[in-house]
Amino acid sequence: MTLARWAAGLDFDMLPAPVVEAARTHLADAVGCAVAGIRRGTAGPALTVAAGLAGPPEARLFTGERVGAVAAGFGNAVAVHALDYDDTHPGGLVHASAVTVPAALAIGEQTGSRGADLITALVVGLEVVCRLGAAAPHAFHARGLHATSMCGPIAAAVTSGKLLGLSTAAMIHAIGIAASGASGLLEFLHSPASTKQLHPGTAVANGILAARLAAAGATGPAGSLDGPYGLFQAMTGRAPDEAVLTGELGERWETTRISIKLYPACQLTHASIDAARAFAGTLPDTVTVTLHPDAVPIVAGPEKRRPRSSYEAKFSVYWCVAAAIVDGRVGLDTFENLDRPEVLALAARIVVRVGAADGPAAAAPGIVTAAGRQSIVPFHAASLPLSAAAAALPSAGAPVLPAGVDGEAARDIRAKAVANLGPAADAVLAAVETGAGAADLLDAIEGCLP
Repeated sequence: MTLARWAAGLDFDMLPAPVVEAARTHLADAVGCAVAGIRRGTAGPALTVAAGLAGPPEARLFTGERVGAVAAGFGNAVAVHALDYDDTHPGGLVHASAVTVPAALAIGEQTGSRGADLITALVVGLEVVCRLGAAAPHAFHARGLHATSMCGPIAAAVTSGKLLGLSTAAMIHAIGIAASGASGLLEFLHSPASTKQLHPGTAVANGILAARLAAAGATGPAGSLDGPYGLFQAMTGRAPDEAVLTGELGERWETTRISIKLYPACQLTHASIDAARAFAGTLPDTVTVTLHPDAVPIVAGPEKRRPRSSYEAKFSVYWCVAAAIVDGRVGLDTFENLDRPEVLALAARIVVRVGAADGPAAAAPGIVTAAGRQSIVPFHAASLPLSAAAAALPSAGAPVLPAGVDGEAARDIRAKAVANLGPAADAVLAAVETGAGAADLLDAIEGCLP
């Protein structure tokens, strides 16, 4: 299997500098999201269960308890995703770091891996999860399946397998075992339930187990991804695009195409939020939001006008756009009080129109019309942390930042990490930027939490 062979053979010295830079940026963003989620209590049940699982003291939860690596990966992954503030790959619509960073830190601490090994394993996982999602755009979602939790176990398995030193043959088995554990339903979209927040946790736990099982001699089918009953055919009814899945490995780096969220809401609302902010401070009689057709079932629909939970509000383009217009911004506090009459009244006046289906939904433009004028944002590009060097790398068609945007985006992304991490942010960012190993990074993260 091409992915397994590439993953097993990748060395840190083979990574271009922009890829290392991007991986470190996503590492810092992910742990910042986790700290913010833990502070706000949104990951409490998962962390309680993870601590209760205990096990050998192989790795730490971000809150400091020493548990087995599977338990640490589970709890920390839920913490990363708890606020839906973590990164997303536009082409695959997968939360890339939520299913890779916790696996890398758990197995990295267990094995005492140095920083270069940690980043190499992280890149392996990021590349795999992004390529899996983009190889059949929106195909999982169309079947009512959460792409992050379908692709996540495989990404967590290769991340873990890399740190465990799996051979190519063992990596194939790990991928096969992990693919058999893929799961995750989108029914949460019609409910205030918290299952989506749990999906990265179960994905990481299954991925770590798959890698360990492969290391112990368990086997998985070689056709687990592209076989007649493999992941894609069984779950989407179609074959993966092989050029996207395995093309240009080592030349095209999807790690540099992962978008970092500047709003703690579903990625499919972000471009609309950007466009809506042009009307900040006004109270239009009507507002029209144009969405990609794949986005409509996820963030629109009559039941989403009046969210029943903060998480449901994050998947309501009505609430997000209304809040952006009323407040001029969307932040973590946007989803705390869902009874605000001015936001609810404006949300009730928003009309959703279905637009063109060009490209993936997460890369669609934001188009908002109100008061006789239209605001268009071509793409929520300010959240792509591409340096000029990263933008020059080969791409599979993902949006690329125009020249000169990277400086502003880098400032916004760092400001987000600092705000999420709190007073001890400098220690965490320094550990990431200097290439610290998992144990030293977890020491710094502990300093962010009481």
